[in-house]
Amino acid sequence: MLKYFGADANFSLEGQVAIVTGGANGIGKATTTLFLQKGVKVVIGDYKSDVYDVAKEFGENCLGVQIDVTKDSDRKNLVKQTLDKFGKIDILVNCAGMVALDSAVDVKDEDWDALLAVNVMGTFKMNQEVGRYMIENKINGSIVNIASQAGTIALDKHVAYSVTKAGVISMTKILAFEWGKFGIRVNSVSPTVVLTEMGHKAWDGPAGDAFKKEIPSGRFAETDEIAGPIAFLCSGAAGMITGHDLLVDGGYTIK
Repeated sequence: MLKYFGADANFSLEGQVAIVTGGANGIGKATTTLFLQKGVKVVIGDYKSDVYDVAKEFGENCLGVQIDVTKDSDRKNLVKQTLDKFGKIDILVNCAGMVALDSAVDVKDEDWDALLAVNVMGTFKMNQEVGRYMIENKINGSIVNIASQAGTIALDKHVAYSVTKAGVISMTKILAFEWGKFGIRVNSVSPTVVLTEMGHKAWDGPAGDAFKKEIPSGRFAETDEIAGPIAFLCSGAAGMITGHDLLVDGGYTIK
């Protein structure tokens, strides 16, 4: 006879409150859409000014806050507005990020600085801000950080970007190790090329066509194909998963 330990086979997220950075577009917007469909109240933090219009379109269970994740005051304001509006935080999804690609001999110092500030420190500081709240308030929360397949394998002209995403993966494991005793799960998701606005800009054309031939599935990912795994990791069905980097790459990294 099977014994069950509380895993939620319905993957329910009903009644939870989530912060999604970078939630006004791309993977973040797809995640926000899915969360709302599953009964989650969502606060979108995004650097774009249209975050307010995006949140308004989603309805009363969504709040938009303009934020620069590199600024301490913005991060604190995002948490405060979430608590003021919805009273708690159960989930944090860090989708905010940036990319700059160049060869290792040509990569610019300012690109390194910007990538490290947003992808590494911005992600860490959001983890720290929300993690501190969860610990102090005994919240059994879930955090998902968006990394990349570039954090696991070597890709041409990706040195600075790849280093930052490898940092996110390492960060995720350490936070999971430290915060597991508080009931907080921390995981990362590492997509292949995703057909966001940035994905189309970088990979439409011959280079993208050639890259897709190296992926066993033969294509790039759609944003909802990343949102689904994020929602799974935040659900009770993933209650024993923490410190894991989930590659959503159509099999590219199995080579």
